[in-house]
Amino acid sequence: MSTTLVSADSDATIASLDAIRAQFPALARREANTPVAYFDGPGGTQVPKSVAEAMTYYLLHHNANTHWAYPTSAETDALLMQARETLADFLGAGANEIAFGANMTTLLFHISRAMGRTLKPGDEIIVTELDHHANIAPWQALAKERGAVLKWLPLDLDTYRHERGALERLLSDRTRVVAIGAASNILGTVSDVASLVRLARAAGAITVVDAVHYAPHNLVDVKAIGADFLLCSAYKFYGPHLGVVYGRYDATAALDLPRLEPSPDWVPECLETGTQNHEGIVGAAAAVEFLASIAGDITAPRRNRLAVAMQGLHDRGEQLLAQLWQGLSEIEEVTLYGPKPGTPRTPTLSFRVHGHVSENVSRFLAPRGVYVSHGDFYATTVARRLGYADEGFVRAGCACYTSAAEIARLVDGVRALVQGSQHGTS
Repeated sequence: MSTTLVSADSDATIASLDAIRAQFPALARREANTPVAYFDGPGGTQVPKSVAEAMTYYLLHHNANTHWAYPTSAETDALLMQARETLADFLGAGANEIAFGANMTTLLFHISRAMGRTLKPGDEIIVTELDHHANIAPWQALAKERGAVLKWLPLDLDTYRHERGALERLLSDRTRVVAIGAASNILGTVSDVASLVRLARAAGAITVVDAVHYAPHNLVDVKAIGADFLLCSAYKFYGPHLGVVYGRYDATAALDLPRLEPSPDWVPECLETGTQNHEGIVGAAAAVEFLASIAGDITAPRRNRLAVAMQGLHDRGEQLLAQLWQGLSEIEEVTLYGPKPGTPRTPTLSFRVHGHVSENVSRFLAPRGVYVSHGDFYATTVARRLGYADEGFVRAGCACYTSAAEIARLVDGVRALVQGSQHGTS
């Protein structure tokens, strides 16, 4: 990483945008002669060279299964432990509270099944209308299987946030699980998840937080949040396709997890089924190291460097979001969704272009070197509440490599689509 530094609006000082962009080979891609601008980060970011190199080096020089008495197996054990320590720094946890899996959804189905072994008919599970369905579907299945009651924390369509005071009304002495998201992957809403967790835990409920969209944009502190379980995905913060779960030690130890008789029965490996994606775990750790390196060549513990990097990236993201919001809001045919800039939210914006289904907007922009995603992004309940479950939304997310010039190109592309429609040429 280049040591070139710039000052953000806050006290955070981070690597220059050019230095960051130089780490991503994907940015060399072209549509005709136009560089590609990747706005699909909320569905999966691009990967820096250091992550791919770490994974390749593991496969070529250390590849083995675990817990055997020969060098490459011992080296694998050591690398996996280092990865737990690295991800623990990323989340503010202990290394013995970090586990890995195929993805967040698979991990959550696994954890929910374990919780279900203790549920009784009439027990209550609370989910939210604001969430990705990875933190809804496992609980829906569990409620059906166990005769539990599923309650919904409603979405306020005026604020794009949880309905104020609703959780207090929903909690009861039968509440066993509260599953909530830290940030909405479709609306960008950042919730006061720590306050919600406190209410849930005071009622005696187990708390499960989806931080998949939150973790790429804010420094997670699991102790401050207070959840029993928190999950994220490495491929949303510049790593490989891999799920990561923080499980509070006592909460994990209390789970009646399904497992093979000879497999590890200790925390945290009891959360991991079968042989893991070792190269992916190594790559996830490399992604965290990449983020820490954005703080520049400062001598500080990794957690401190991550705090500097994430604050600096957060500040840049707010500036980019404000530019995107302003540019699109000036186009009469565009409707924006989610909390306004300057409020707790991520630099992810969903919008609709009147007269165009979201997939057509994406197809129009792609040849112009602007890659945006379309659909409901598995936040199906949100899309249904907004009335566009079938047509979906266009979503643009800002990542560490996003530039102001790319934002301008996106806005210009949407404007060209609208003008072409008005003249019958799109």
